[in-house]
Amino acid sequence: MNFTAKDVAALREKTGCGMMDCKKALAASEGDMEKAIDFLREKGLAASVKKAGRIAAEGVAFATVSENGKVGVVIEVNAETDFVAKNADFQAFVKTCADTVIEQNPADVEALLACKASGSEETVDALLKEKILTIGENIKVRRFARYEGAVTSYVHAGGRIGVIVKFDTSDDIAATDGFKAYAHNVAMQIAAMNAEYLDEASVPAERVEKEKEILTQQIVDEGKPANIAEKIVAGRLNKFFKEICLVDQVYVQDSSMTVKQYTESVAKELGGD
Repeated sequence: MNFTAKDVAALREKTGCGMMDCKKALAASEGDMEKAIDFLREKGLAASVKKAGRIAAEGVAFATVSENGKVGVVIEVNAETDFVAKNADFQAFVKTCADTVIEQNPADVEALLACKASGSEETVDALLKEKILTIGENIKVRRFARYEGAVTSYVHAGGRIGVIVKFDTSDDIAATDGFKAYAHNVAMQIAAMNAEYLDEASVPAERVEKEKEILTQQIVDEGKPANIAEKIVAGRLNKFFKEICLVDQVYVQDSSMTVKQYTESVAKELGGD
């Protein structure tokens, strides 16, 4: 057996499937979690599971925008326990990392660690090692993203989810209260609905092909006639895009429209495109 009871519990958490089904899936996939999820989906036992960006670690996702509103950063820093993730000293370190990314624009985590930390004479790496010693847990700067332009940030659930969004608009429109409210709402939408891509064109071809394979296998297992199988797959694939693509998602604050329609209405109101 290439898996443990903990793996079964993790698969149940991800898919909502029963324990025995999860055991069968892990056995069939030789303990590979992603293959087990696909196995359950092919059997029609698990709905589409949003796997992207879900990291099995405690820590903080922090997002912020520079004082001039032109640079936005989202960063993830991991610790070993939730207790440390809520520690004020740990959170201050995370903010320092984010400020350093804003100010110095490092290429990657390794470059960030070598930077002189914002407001300090020490490097980020030196500060990190100090925090590990004083807090008593391993801490790791896992990843970050930095964007320039009309950006907004949003942090949900005390740092469980961090969002940064870049918009294509003019400085005049970006400065309006109407745009700021719209940008905040879009950031909350991403946090709430876990949008993985902007639109259908942004979804990698291999991701689409894999989804088609899973949906086709579902149709075969359901015993649907071959002459309608393609149409059913197309319909389910369309539903898949509406789940993972931001502009195609139902707008959470008004279910009568999609995010694209909400964007168009705000653009018309503010005089944008």
